[in-house]
Amino acid sequence: MGKEIVIVGAVAAGPKAACRLKRLKPDWNITLVDQDSLISYGGCGIPYYVSGDVSDASELRATSFHVVRDEKFFEKAKGVNVRTRTRTTAIDRERKVIKVINLDSGEKQELPYDKLMLATGAKPFALPIPGADLDGVFTIANLHKAVEIRKRIAQGQVGKAVVIGGGAIGIEMAEALKDLWGVETSLLELAPQLLPSIVDWPMASMLKKHLSENGVNVYTGESATEIIGNDDGKVTAVKTPKRTLEAELVIVAVGVRPRSELAGEAGLEVASRGGIRVDRRMRTSDPDIYAAGDCVASLSLVTGRDTFTPLGSLANRQGRVVADNLAGIRTQFKGVCGSFIMKAFERCIATTGISYEAAKAEGVDAEYAITSPPDRAHFFPNQAVVILQMVFDKRTRKVLGVQGFGMMNDSLSARIDTAAGLIAQGATIEDFADVEMAYAPPFSSAIDSINAVAYAAENLCDGRFRQIELDRFLAWMEDMTTEPDWVALDIRHPAEAKPYVEKYGADKWLFVQYEEMRARHQEVPDDKTCIIICNAGTRSYEVQVFLESVGKTNNYVVGGGLNVVSRLDLEWNIK
Repeated sequence: MGKEIVIVGAVAAGPKAACRLKRLKPDWNITLVDQDSLISYGGCGIPYYVSGDVSDASELRATSFHVVRDEKFFEKAKGVNVRTRTRTTAIDRERKVIKVINLDSGEKQELPYDKLMLATGAKPFALPIPGADLDGVFTIANLHKAVEIRKRIAQGQVGKAVVIGGGAIGIEMAEALKDLWGVETSLLELAPQLLPSIVDWPMASMLKKHLSENGVNVYTGESATEIIGNDDGKVTAVKTPKRTLEAELVIVAVGVRPRSELAGEAGLEVASRGGIRVDRRMRTSDPDIYAAGDCVASLSLVTGRDTFTPLGSLANRQGRVVADNLAGIRTQFKGVCGSFIMKAFERCIATTGISYEAAKAEGVDAEYAITSPPDRAHFFPNQAVVILQMVFDKRTRKVLGVQGFGMMNDSLSARIDTAAGLIAQGATIEDFADVEMAYAPPFSSAIDSINAVAYAAENLCDGRFRQIELDRFLAWMEDMTTEPDWVALDIRHPAEAKPYVEKYGADKWLFVQYEEMRARHQEVPDDKTCIIICNAGTRSYEVQVFLESVGKTNNYVVGGGLNVVSRLDLEWNIK
C-alpha cells in the first residue's frame, strides 16, 4: 500500500527527494508544497543571471534537456503533486497533518502525511537601518527579485550601485554589476576583511586587491548606517561613518539564516544557530519528520560541531539521503567539510575545512604552510601562480583546512576538491604528501601543488623549516623600526631585487643572489635576524638549510615569497 509523503519546500532538497523517492516507490503519493510560484531553480546561479552569463531566468529553472521545472513538469514527467503559492502555517505532529493556506484564495486546508520532509531553506538577514525599505533596495531572496534587478539595469535605470555585505553573494553581485553592465559599484563589508569566517586574511586581501583592480570600490571595516532616499521613496545613496555613496540600486547581502520557525513551533529540536537538528539519516527529533537543505544544522567533519552551510550541492545530496531512508535504504549524510569556491573576474578563491583563525579559536595548536607554485608545468604556456595555504594540527599532524587563490580555471577547484575528500577522511599531512594526482604539463606540475604545500607543512611540523608569520613581516615592512635588528636577505635575480634595495637601502635590504650564496655566505650578517626572500619560498628554504649548515641559524623564510606578498592589498607593494 502506498504512503502519503508531504514535502514542504520545493527549491533544491525538496524536489531532489521527491523525484528520487518516486523512482524508488512509484506507487507512493508525493506532494511538494511551496509558498512561491517559482520552484526548483538554481538559486546559486542568480548572480550569473544578473551578470548576463545566464541569458534568461528560465534557464535557472530548466533541466539539462531544456524543459522548465514547473508544476506541470513535476506532475506529468515525475508523477509528483505540486502546490505552489501555498504556505505551511503549522505542523500537527499528533494528528500527522500540516496546516496550509493558499496565498491567492485564502483557502485553508489540512494535508495528512505518513512521513513529512521539511526543506524550508534559508532567508536573508534584514538590515536594521533607516531606509532599508526604500524602492531600489533588494535582498537576494528569490528569483523574482533577481529578475527585477536585471530589468532595472537593462533599462538604464542604474548608473551607480552599492552592495552591502562582502560574503560570496555580495562579491558575486558586485562583479555582476561591474563586469557586464559597467555599473559604478561599491562593496561594503563590516568586518576587517572580505569573506569573514570563510577564509583567512591573506586570501581575502588578494581578493580585495583583484576586485579593486577591476573597478569595484571595496570598503572593509565599514558599515552602512543609513540608506537615503528622495521624496518619491527611491534610493539615492548609502551612508557610512566615513562617506556617502550615491546609488540608484542597493543590494543587501549580509547573510542568511535557516528557516526553522515551523520546526521550532512544532517542538522539533533546533540548534543554537537556528538550523533544524537532524541525525545522519536526516531525521529530526520526530522519527516521522525529516529535514534537509539550508534549513538544517550540519555536522562539521573537522570540528565535530554544528555548522551552517547553505549550498545547493549539499541540499541535493541531503535530499537524496532523505528519499533513500524513506524508502527503507539506510543511507547516511555524514557531515560537511565546508567546501567553497567562487569566481571574481579573472580569479577564483576557494577553501575547504576550517581556517587558521577558526582552528586557533577552537583551541587547536595549529600552524599553516603557504606556497605559491605554478598551476601547471612551469614551462607550459599560460602557466600561472596558484596560492595554497594548508592549516594543520601540529600535535596530530591532521590537516584541518586548505585555502587557495588563483586564476579562473580548473587548477584550484581540482586541488580543493581533492583536499575536501582527504579532510573528510581525517587525513594527515603525509596523506596529502602521498596523494596521487593525474599529471600532464597542461594540467599540473610534476610535483603537484597540493603535494608541494604538504611538503612545506611537513618541514614546518618537523622543525626543518622556520617561517616568519606573514602579518609580522608585513608590520616590519610598514615600519622597519619595529624590529631594528632585522634585515631582508633577497636571493632573487638582480633586476628583481634592485627596486627594493634602492627603496629600503642596503642596510635593510641585503642582496645575495641564490646561485652565489654558497660562495658569498660570509656576507650574511651574524648579528642580524635575516628574513630570506625569493619569489615562491622554495629557494629561500634551501638557503635557510645551507646557512644552518655553516652555523647561521638566525633567519626566517617568508612562506610563499613575494608571489604571496605582491598579491596582497598593500599600499607599499612595488609594482
